[in-house]
Formats: sequence, structure tokens, C-alpha cells
Amino acid sequence: MRFLFLFFSLLLLAPSLQGQYYFPDRGAEWETQPAERFGLDAEKIQDVVAFALANEYSESRDLRVAILKGFAREPYHKLLGPTKKRGGPAGMILKNGYRIASWGDTKRVDMTFSVTKSYLSTVAGLALAQGLIQNLNDPVKKYVWDTTFDGEHNSAIYWTHLLQQTSDWSGSLWDSYDWADRPPREGGVDDWKNRKLHAPGTHYKYNDVRVNVLAYSLLQVLRKPLPAVLKEHIMDPIGASSTWRWFGYENSWVNVDGQWMQSVSGGGHSGGGVFISTEDHARFGLLFLAQGKWKEQQLFPKNWVDKVVQPAAANPNYGMMWWLNNPKGSNYIPEISDKMYYAAGFGGNFIFVFPEEDMVVVTRWLESGQRAAFLKKLAAALN
Repeated sequence: MRFLFLFFSLLLLAPSLQGQYYFPDRGAEWETQPAERFGLDAEKIQDVVAFALANEYSESRDLRVAILKGFAREPYHKLLGPTKKRGGPAGMILKNGYRIASWGDTKRVDMTFSVTKSYLSTVAGLALAQGLIQNLNDPVKKYVWDTTFDGEHNSAIYWTHLLQQTSDWSGSLWDSYDWADRPPREGGVDDWKNRKLHAPGTHYKYNDVRVNVLAYSLLQVLRKPLPAVLKEHIMDPIGASSTWRWFGYENSWVNVDGQWMQSVSGGGHSGGGVFISTEDHARFGLLFLAQGKWKEQQLFPKNWVDKVVQPAAANPNYGMMWWLNNPKGSNYIPEISDKMYYAAGFGGNFIFVFPEEDMVVVTRWLESGQRAAFLKKLAAALN
């Protein structure tokens, strides 16, 4: 009887039930609730915070130095977009939209590197919802008829292949070559240039040049700068601050309908990408937790989440620019729900979405290689 009394007391005290969320207004102080009100162990939640603070990304806070060191193996690599010195570790833990823990400066704007890819993927979802892309399994050449998708191989690439990084697109964009991005450990330039191409959809390769081809292709379809599309349809409706930015490269300007527009980058390893605060990341993660619905407004179709977490045939760890905790994948963490999915970027930047637990966790500048240990700490707090 005492157990039942405590159980129902917790339900009555909890400000929100499963699947129902608090959404902060623009500019409002994010409402905080104690972890205990959701039946969570506050001490273990603080252990998670302490772990993040104690395991800061160990490379230079001068990100120009960190980037050039991190991608030194890439032939011809250079910075083409802006960078910014980073801050210290920061993060937030949300339960049903309420903040139950935070650390560091959550309002500071920093680079977020390949977390940008999950924002880019969302823009693709908007183009699909608006009917500008009819089917993700359409050849991109049907929509982008310049030379970008010329040739037998490139003309067979679908939108799905670009979104799942399985296109093996071959070519150059913004003075960067597909084969020079994260080249193999073995061989040299001639081997990489003359490699055998894999049929689209059959081989996964993490490659920022090909991601930038996706961004360029979406610009051709939407005919508006992608940051403006994201701002209008996602960031303004979720009450994001006015501080976030999305940059491309100094040489990625194109003429669209007689206007010069910058084709933005999907990551930051040549500079650029999304520069954003922890709190704006948390809003974006909360939107995905709520399956595209912010308050009473459905910003993208609910089934878009189902699409982005569908594992690529060539890589069970990867969906449409979101990483998965798939039991069939090499990155699987059994302590964490296999429904969890996340955005990830260089330097230990993450947005973790936990649909079964109604939680979002954002962490910035976590030491490389500590993602699994961080999540296991979090799992201990949830059990």
C-alpha cells in the first residue's frame, strides 16, 4: 500500500505526463523542476553533470588549431568558412521539456560541427513536406539538372543516398574533392582519386563534400538560403534565440534566380556550419522528441522522425543524418534504450533524444571517446 501511495503521489506531483511536454516561450527563463518530481535520482543526475565537467574536450579551445590538427591527413584541406574560439563544457538535461539539470554557459554561441547535419536533414524534410521533393527515392538529377549529377554513377544517386551518406558521389565542390575528405589510412592520392566507385546505397562513407552537395541541391530546390528556410519554418516557431547562425564557405556563393546566395556547409571541418547555443540545441531536440509538434503547431510531419531513424542498409548505426543506438550496430550501448537517437559533431557536441524516457540531453565539448561512458552514467541515473 505504501508503494502504491508513493507511486500515485509522484504522478500527481509530476508537472507533465508521458508524451506531454512543457515548451518554453521565446526569451523565457527555462523552467526548472527537481529530478525527484519525475522519480529520478537527483544525486545520479549530478554525477552525469560532474562527468561532463570533468571530461572536457582536450584539444585547444582555439578551434582553428583543433580543426587543422584534426583533419591534417586530408590533402588540400584548408579553412574556407568562419570559426570561433569555443567555450567550456556546457549542457542541459530535459525531462518532459523541463530542465532538471544544466552546466556551463548554456546561452553561449559556439560552433557545433556535424550536429549541423541533423539541421540540414530537417530542411530536406521540409522540402519533402512542401512537395518540392516528391519522393526521397527520386534521382536528385531530376531536380538538379546542372552538371552536379552528370555521369552514369552520379545520375543514379537518390535523395535517400545523400541523406544516409551512401551516395559515393564523385566530383569536386567548392574546391574540395570527394576522395580527399577523410581518406583511407592506406594508399596515396593516386589510389584515392582512382578508387572503384560503389553503387549508390551500397556503401556508407562519412564525407562532408557529399553532405555539402546535399546542401547545394536543397538550395536549388528551395531557391532560398537554407538558414532562412530553417529560421522561418523551425527556429522561429520553436522560440529559438536570435543568436544562432549558419555559414557556408567564402567560395560557396551561387546565383539563384538572379540573386547571390551562399550554399551553407553541413559541418565545420572546413569552417562554417551552424553556430548555436546549448539552449537553442535543446529546443531543437525537444521538437524532435515531440515528433515535430511545438505547442499546437505541427512544424514537420510526425512520420519524418520515423524516416530519419530508419537505419541505412549500409550502416545500421546511421539514419538520415542522425546516429542510432541500434543493437545491430557497432556503436550499440545496451544500457541505453535502442530507441535513442542523436546528432553528433566534432569536439564532443551532441543532442541525444530519448523517446521512451521523454528526455533530451545536450552536451558540448565532451572529450572524444567519452560518449559511451557519459551515456552509461546517464543510464544509471534513469534506472
